[in-house]
Amino acid sequence: MSELGDTPTNTYTVPSVSITTSRTGASTKANALGMRSMQERAYAKRGEQYLLIKSPPASGKSRALMFIALDKLNNQGVQQAIIVVPERSIGGSFADEPLSQYGFYWDWQVAPQWNLCNAPGIDEPRVAKSKVDAVRQFLESTENALVCTHATFRFTVEELGVEAFDNRLIAIDEFHHVSTNPDNVLGRQLGEFIARDKVHVVAMTGSYFRGDSEAVLAPADEARFETVTYTYYEQLNGYNWLKSLDIGYFFYTNRYVDAVAKVLDPALKTIVHIPNVNARESLKDKEREVNEIMHSLGEWKGIDPATGFHQILTKDGRMLKVADLVDDSDLAGRSRVLSALKDPAQKENRDHVDIIIALGMAKEGFDWIWCEHALTIGYRSSLTEIVQIIGRATRDAEGKERARFTNLIAEPAAEQFAVAEAVNDMLKAISASLLMEQVLAPRYEFTPKNSGPKEGFDYGEEGYKDGGHNIGVNKNTGQIHLEINGLVTPQSAEATRICKEDLNEVVTSFLQDKTALERGLFDQENILPEELTQLRMGKIVQERYPDLSEIDQEAVRQHAIAAMNVTQQAKLALVQADANDIGTAQGSTALLDGVRKFINVRDLDIDLIDRINPFDAAYAVLAKTMDEKSLRQVQTSIAAKKVSISEDEARELAKRALLFKNERGRLPDINSSDAWEKRMAEGVAAFARYRAQAKGAQRNNNG
Repeated sequence: MSELGDTPTNTYTVPSVSITTSRTGASTKANALGMRSMQERAYAKRGEQYLLIKSPPASGKSRALMFIALDKLNNQGVQQAIIVVPERSIGGSFADEPLSQYGFYWDWQVAPQWNLCNAPGIDEPRVAKSKVDAVRQFLESTENALVCTHATFRFTVEELGVEAFDNRLIAIDEFHHVSTNPDNVLGRQLGEFIARDKVHVVAMTGSYFRGDSEAVLAPADEARFETVTYTYYEQLNGYNWLKSLDIGYFFYTNRYVDAVAKVLDPALKTIVHIPNVNARESLKDKEREVNEIMHSLGEWKGIDPATGFHQILTKDGRMLKVADLVDDSDLAGRSRVLSALKDPAQKENRDHVDIIIALGMAKEGFDWIWCEHALTIGYRSSLTEIVQIIGRATRDAEGKERARFTNLIAEPAAEQFAVAEAVNDMLKAISASLLMEQVLAPRYEFTPKNSGPKEGFDYGEEGYKDGGHNIGVNKNTGQIHLEINGLVTPQSAEATRICKEDLNEVVTSFLQDKTALERGLFDQENILPEELTQLRMGKIVQERYPDLSEIDQEAVRQHAIAAMNVTQQAKLALVQADANDIGTAQGSTALLDGVRKFINVRDLDIDLIDRINPFDAAYAVLAKTMDEKSLRQVQTSIAAKKVSISEDEARELAKRALLFKNERGRLPDINSSDAWEKRMAEGVAAFARYRAQAKGAQRNNNG
């Protein structure tokens, strides 16, 4: 579970959230067919025409696809399989695999000429014509499998039309690249495939949410997919070696390369992602930035001619091997470095390379099991990208017990011209950190008060009892059962599915809401928690699931805010507890201990949850991270923004006021001492003004 800890580095400590797991080994064990836990779960749904696999990096999605595709080709009458990946470097994940050696019925094989990711050239229209021709030739052949990039696939569909792919399996890796935005070509094409309904689709992603708040699929299309969900918690909890992941952010002033020297520990296997040359943090000279980072590590001693790795002698006499993936001035040299990193003979060699410095590479699909530290500068392009970068460090490897992610963020300062930009970057970094805490927490089973024990859950020595603090844990899955007084139960099958499987997507949308983040973190004196938990989250749920009934929308809202607030309050309870007591929490019991500390103070009901600011715990970490002057500067910047009641917010407050009236027999009083009751009354008045203005405008138009 999440607890506050200090991540040791060579010079500074980085305040961080630490997630600890039980190391059961369950996610690494194979069954009689050679399938690990997630792959077995996905294979059980192999007969579905549309299958969505939501599973974290390193969980084996590529091999899961091989199992499913081979069954479709051999048993389901599917003619061919086309695997579509976002970039060429990921194509290697679908290379030949002798699956029969591990108990499966067939081997996975892709003829060299049909893995177009290995073909020379880049994916632009003027040079991709030969690859489009290759796909056409494949479709006309009797070959089984082809691998190509998203770009090649898009160009081919544009030229040949969706009908050319009838009776084929289209497997889309890193599915979060798709979106419902009309400008997203792959998303539009996928909609056409689903409308024609003559292909099979397997979509795979480690982060089904996007960073730009766009939906991945339209609700009607998403309903066509059967979903296989394998959580990050299940993955990490089932490892043999890795037992903790630290997530922290470090604020710096002046040049980022100076800050890197403070937090980059040369003793840790590290991937450093430097900022894009157009980013605010960049020094506009990427080669110089890489050189300065290497210089901070020690004395440069040359380049290994075999691997292309830089050799750097540290002060303590170690010879570091540093792979530079930024320098593209020497294409032959860059190719040599990439080949050395992908050398299968070196995969199990911990000492093959020590540090990788990258710009846009080494994120999705990049497999370096020994990576212990993912260090990134500035906020990346999306929350999705942050999750993918963190995934580089969460591979399980012998002797690797701890992994960490550090985000270096430019600290807002009073003398800066672009304070707003710095604050924006900081908010996004905190958003990513909060998201990962939620993604890494075990799944909750929320039920109304006294609804009865759940099968498979352990309620402790006293067992389940009516009216008690009924907190149960499923030791096999890590799920936690909580009873909440006043909780709305979802009515429809779709709302029930969302509450069980998609709460992280709802929470993601909430964490991407800039107003919620700004005011929840830095305007705590003026913000009412209900404005966040009821209004902001309520609006997000309504917009995301417009076809659900109002009762189901409220059920989803309550479940989502409960999941987020229980996680945050459990963390806060652990942070505030005695340090020795925190240290006794082990594995999956840590969250349970924090939840019990939180709930034992007060009965858990939905009104209580709605009256808690979801960002309290994040603010506690932030206050430890930043100095008082910087924190006050940010708070002043946020508080300076005028906050008025918008028409949408007034309408939602009026709805909440109606619920209040139904419960208490009267409307909210604008003079009430209860701040939330007063806010609802203000909303009713504002909504009345908006309606009067609209009627007045209509009369003027008619007159």
